[in-house]
Amino acid sequence: MSQGYFIAGTDTDVGKTTIAAGLLHAARLNGASTLGAKPVASGCTLTSKGLRNADALALIDESSLKLPYEQVNPFAFEPAIAPHLAAREAGVTLGVPTLVAAMRQVLAQGADFTLIEGAGGWRVPLSDQANLSDLAIALKLPVILVVGVRLGCINHALLSAEAIARDGLQLAGWVANVIDPKTSRLEENLASLAERLPAPCLGRVPKLKQPSAAAVADYLQLDLLD
Repeated sequence: MSQGYFIAGTDTDVGKTTIAAGLLHAARLNGASTLGAKPVASGCTLTSKGLRNADALALIDESSLKLPYEQVNPFAFEPAIAPHLAAREAGVTLGVPTLVAAMRQVLAQGADFTLIEGAGGWRVPLSDQANLSDLAIALKLPVILVVGVRLGCINHALLSAEAIARDGLQLAGWVANVIDPKTSRLEENLASLAERLPAPCLGRVPKLKQPSAAAVADYLQLDLLD
């Protein structure tokens, strides 16, 4: 039975793509077909084939079902800035209906395990009125939250979880991605997160010297997802 999830982060640069690639890799090891998508990406590189985003390419590498790049990442922008600002500079309107249609095509592929990765945190703007969270709401996808473990992560994680719940979506699970291993009272912080977040912890990923999808997958437990 196919299942899709929306991957959100507690902030920017918390390792959403690293964790998403690891989740896809773990699902493949379990014999599941996989597909990852990045609907909106800033910070792209201009190539002979057009703009390409490293995060989207990482998801493609771990997807057993292959789609054209433009389907995986329909909106790609060169400057590494907030998506709504990048779109405005490019003269592009980021509308939720357009993104919903594109991501429904991805979900319609019927992969056993599909991940749609957001950008930044939960409330990243798409336009003057819409947020990227509106895409997850429209698709009615359960959410996997990547918690960047560093000073302040408890507050960021709990506020994100509260916003997800207010938006009527299920927090299916969360992953502790240790960004700063020198975080004061690391174990106590992780215990507080486990006590307060209303979903299972799918894994605790240490700071890895070479954070490949395969290496990350070793720390993840997909069987904890509903």
